[in-house]
Amino acid sequence: MLLCLWSSTTWAQESFRVMFYNVENLFDTKDDTLKNDHEFLPEATRKWNYFRYKDKINKIARVIISTSKDNIPDLVGLCEVENDSCLLDLIKYSPLREAGYRYVMTHSPDERGIDVALLYQRGTFKLLEKQIIPVPLERLRKSPTRDILHVAGQVISGDTLDVFVCHMPSRSEGEKRTEPYRLFASHILKSSVDSLMKIRQHPYLLVMGDFNDPPHKPSVSQLNDVGLINMMDDKSGGTYQYRGKWEILDQFLVSESLLNNNGRIHTVKDQSFIIRYPFLLEEDDKYGGEKPYRTYHGMKYQGGYSDHLPIAIDLIIRDDKDYYSE
Repeated sequence: MLLCLWSSTTWAQESFRVMFYNVENLFDTKDDTLKNDHEFLPEATRKWNYFRYKDKINKIARVIISTSKDNIPDLVGLCEVENDSCLLDLIKYSPLREAGYRYVMTHSPDERGIDVALLYQRGTFKLLEKQIIPVPLERLRKSPTRDILHVAGQVISGDTLDVFVCHMPSRSEGEKRTEPYRLFASHILKSSVDSLMKIRQHPYLLVMGDFNDPPHKPSVSQLNDVGLINMMDDKSGGTYQYRGKWEILDQFLVSESLLNNNGRIHTVKDQSFIIRYPFLLEEDDKYGGEKPYRTYHGMKYQGGYSDHLPIAIDLIIRDDKDYYSE
């Protein structure tokens, strides 16, 4: 961690990095009879097997490690993870094993079995509580979707950082047709944030996820009504590409208190960014330029990383404990 002393006070400040990554279908190779995971089995059309699975686990670990600043990210939000086994393989049996991550995740009613999760460093984020927030799409006569994950933890300043991880309903049936589902899920998130803000005074709150909509769409912009500021709405490029068009679907939103320079936890707009390592991209032969180097293109295995690019944000945490220079 970056540590520097303030000459006028005894406060020190430390960099706290948060990352979010849609890892594109991280499935193990075992059949879950309660979920529709059949296409990711060895005998299925995709021919998903142990070697491909382990390669994907190692690739995800490489991305997380490459996103290090002075140390690996303190928090990593993930989506499209099938189960606990995948996360255990990631944190215990990949190049991440020396990092000492712990995790929390949802176990959603999503028919495909994909969930959201949060990896955290125990030395910089002390887990206080976990809440699973259901998104009951059956009220709209729609099949179940992913739950929203809310995690609260204590950082080195002694303050509580509240983190929400979400993966909003997809656009696979068409953007217009599925928009009501994302609006509904966003309303659930908005209500949860609003309730939290009434409980805590000036909360330090960070929302991250794949919103399946860009920042200007109502499902995302309505979150401004509860005082959330989108940190990605002025970024160039995108995190996802469809038919040659880049869009920012993966985003961070923060409470206004996190943008207060006098706060003990704070950040600024230019401290959030899209991660575009060359190994995450490939040439787009059809539309020109580059596109994410994904694991599958349709049913064809490519051996890439994901159809999304990861994002990261740096927070500064001020600790008022006594520090002494040598």
